[in-house]
Amino acid sequence: MNSNIDAMKDPSRDNPEVALAARRHSVWPAPAYLSVGRGHRMAFRTVGNPQGAPWLLLHGGPGSSCQPGMLAPLDLARQWAIAPDQRGCGASRPRGKTAASTTHALVADLEALRQHLGVERWSLLAGSWGTVVALAYARAHPQRVQRLVLRGAFALSWREVGGLLLPSRRVQQTLGCEAAWPAAPGVSLPAVLARLRQLLQSGTPGVAGLRVSRRWALLESACVSNGMRRALRQAVTQATPAQAAAMRRDWAALRRRQRKAQASRHRRAARPSDRAALHKFRIQAHYLQHRGFVRPGALDGAVTGLARQGVPVDWVHGACDTVCPPANSRAWAALGRRLTSRQVTLTEPLSGHLGGESGMLAALRAVVRRPG
Repeated sequence: MNSNIDAMKDPSRDNPEVALAARRHSVWPAPAYLSVGRGHRMAFRTVGNPQGAPWLLLHGGPGSSCQPGMLAPLDLARQWAIAPDQRGCGASRPRGKTAASTTHALVADLEALRQHLGVERWSLLAGSWGTVVALAYARAHPQRVQRLVLRGAFALSWREVGGLLLPSRRVQQTLGCEAAWPAAPGVSLPAVLARLRQLLQSGTPGVAGLRVSRRWALLESACVSNGMRRALRQAVTQATPAQAAAMRRDWAALRRRQRKAQASRHRRAARPSDRAALHKFRIQAHYLQHRGFVRPGALDGAVTGLARQGVPVDWVHGACDTVCPPANSRAWAALGRRLTSRQVTLTEPLSGHLGGESGMLAALRAVVRRPG
């Protein structure tokens, strides 16, 4: 990762193909709630055909939430989407709460949701940080998993996290300085995360907290844009004119969002979007500081265990992803193939990290809608 985030809040706003799919199949419904203990209420939405194949959608972050654009890979006339917001995220309550929030707890929440909905087995479609949650769930409950489609897999490495929080000189020159941002020469990444978590703890957004959350969002967007820019350069020789045009639209939409964010970075008053960002990055700092609450080797163990159980896994990773390196999915696909070559696939579309990019969306649709 150089972030582990789905940085595009709702790709349906800027991608006409995603927007059309969302409008055609559904209106994004108001969430239902499931009490999962320790004061947490998990928000979830169900969309599509309840008689169809159930698909659990797992958002990135940590700290993000499910969005309408996440439905776009599915054929909702024949598939049933179940889209929960993880503890403290999105519409789940209380927002931004990190107490009793661990990956183990997220797995327990998903199993409680499966039982609540009466689903015997479901397939999992996960992106970025969501791939960590998906692997943890599948390792704990392999008998409940039909298949996994994992996009832009995150390996929880310090290299990935540092690529976001300790930006390059070029990124720093582009974004300018931010005195409240704790990263500085000689400061370790764990110390940076500890300070960020401290700055984001306040329930009322103060000046320092606002500046930190806005800076984090800008760094996230800059990291994502590097991948999109690389993909666009390669599209000159590797993509059709139609594909290249779609990628240019993706790029233009991201640049518009970046300019808007840059223009408002010094605004003193907090808006609802600032409070949402504060909650998001508070949760993110909590999970990153604890390395996702995942023991060393546990993700490799999950991949190996799924292969031995015969659970199909499709890895889909943007060839130009600068958030989570494509080497993550390549290594795990190779590990799985050594045990069960026919149950593991790897697809590397010409795209960056985001699920709503045109190249990635086309690849996800092909995999998710594939018979069997």
